[in-house]
Amino acid sequence: MFRIQPGFIDYLILACYLAFVIGIGFSLKRTVRTSADFFLSGRSIPAWITGLAFLSANLGAQEVMGMAASGAKYGIATSHFYWVGAIPAMVFVGVYMMPFYYGSRARSVPEYLKLRFDEKTRCFNAVSFAAMTVFSSGISLYAMGLLLAALLGWDFHASILLSAFIVLCYIFLGGLTSAIYNEVLQFFLIVAGFLPLVFLGLKDVGGWQKLVDRLKDVAVSQGFAAGAFTDSWRHLGDSSRNPMGIEWFGMLMGLGFVLSFGYWCTDFLVVQRAMAANSMAAARRTPLIAAVPKMLFPVIVILPGMIAIALTGSQGPGGFHLPPKPDGALNYDMTIPLMLGHYFPPGMLGLGLTALLASFMSGMAGNVTAFNTVWTYDIYQSYIRRNASDSHYLWMGRMATVFGIIASILAAYLATRFNNIMDFLQLVFAFVNAPLFATFLLGMFWKRATGHGAFSGLVCGTVAAALHHGLSLPKGAEAGIKGGWLGAWTAYPSEMAQNFWTAIWAWLVCFLVTILASLFSKPSPEDRLKGLVYTLTEKPPEEDLRWYQRPAPLGAVILGLALLLNIIFW
Repeated sequence: MFRIQPGFIDYLILACYLAFVIGIGFSLKRTVRTSADFFLSGRSIPAWITGLAFLSANLGAQEVMGMAASGAKYGIATSHFYWVGAIPAMVFVGVYMMPFYYGSRARSVPEYLKLRFDEKTRCFNAVSFAAMTVFSSGISLYAMGLLLAALLGWDFHASILLSAFIVLCYIFLGGLTSAIYNEVLQFFLIVAGFLPLVFLGLKDVGGWQKLVDRLKDVAVSQGFAAGAFTDSWRHLGDSSRNPMGIEWFGMLMGLGFVLSFGYWCTDFLVVQRAMAANSMAAARRTPLIAAVPKMLFPVIVILPGMIAIALTGSQGPGGFHLPPKPDGALNYDMTIPLMLGHYFPPGMLGLGLTALLASFMSGMAGNVTAFNTVWTYDIYQSYIRRNASDSHYLWMGRMATVFGIIASILAAYLATRFNNIMDFLQLVFAFVNAPLFATFLLGMFWKRATGHGAFSGLVCGTVAAALHHGLSLPKGAEAGIKGGWLGAWTAYPSEMAQNFWTAIWAWLVCFLVTILASLFSKPSPEDRLKGLVYTLTEKPPEEDLRWYQRPAPLGAVILGLALLLNIIFW
């Protein structure tokens, strides 16, 4: 296995960063006096900071390493996770959904479900969401342990424990505010650390046109259409012609609608950042501000993977190549770490490793802060100890941070079963976010939806995801965590194709069951639904705002830019 030898300057940069992030936690500890300060930053953060944190909380190690791995495995089709699978949903949550979240004064997404529906719906979502954050945090831990073990030769288990301890320190001390300010710092570090990698990789491969030519050879050698790695839409008419193994309907419905809107509109991990904003207007602009750099991030996180697979297929002058795993499959997860070690000299290597460490911190901290809030408010306060003092709930939030990280360590070892951590992450989202989005869509825009309907839909949608996953299996996989544990009745060309269709079935079943069960149960009085349903909610005033400060015009401009990118790389 390839090893790198960081110099003194590299370790010094890493040490300075770690000291700085822990220092932020210590400096903010004195400002955390109440549970609202710890879990929601007292709703006092300006929009530009919450906007960058909204983006950076999603820019974890699974995003940076996973998207680069997907870029190598699937090519430019991975950009759909941004231009189709993120931007439209981010605009939707800013324009339509934040008024419900922020205006209801709910402290979490499950608490909004209680206000809109009932207690059992909130309980089901709180438990499933808490489990999802643990898995997502575990993926971040696995990614960092993989990095430190493979590149630096550190012990994998010790690397996981060290990384978890660092995150524990600054979240335990400063809560959500500490996470948000560290996420802003991490955003700039990630850009500064990975952008030079793109330029050096492109130089090695011979420029953009040479990259396109080499990727045509790679696509043909794998049995796909010549442009499958460089055309985002052209080869989605037939699932056998593209490496993702998906057709246009599965892409649009599975990723562009169900998984995308299910994540960005209902995942408390990102919604929590917007809810920390200092006003309704700032909360609505938060996802729109985040959408602008989000459109450009494929250059930083997907293009390196495309470069890596092109050089592996026919080595460039630098001799870079991806190594195989013991089972013979390429180790796509090592794309970014190996490129850092291959291309970066001392000093710059320290910056790149720090950027990768920052992405890990960002993703894990986001999941941990979401977990401790949902656990404390929606599980502990609701079902275990209802009438304790605020200081007790602040204490419980800190304890939840501790045992949430311990659970994440255990989850990290499940991620070792996948050769692309993004495949694992999307599987988790298909089980939790896909049916939840159907519940939110009906709850916010159909006043007839009831608590019995929402609960029945969520349960049936989750069961549908489990049944589809248990009856299907990706090509070449063995029955187990990748599916097929009820019998492999359906085979998919890739794990990602299986994930998209799992999400589609989960959403569809939840949507239909919620409607049917709601029609057979008693509706809630309209006066109880004010501020919770679109037609019964007063629209926020915008007369005193300029056009670029109004969510709808700003969102339209962002959607136009995303459409333009899809056309350019069609």
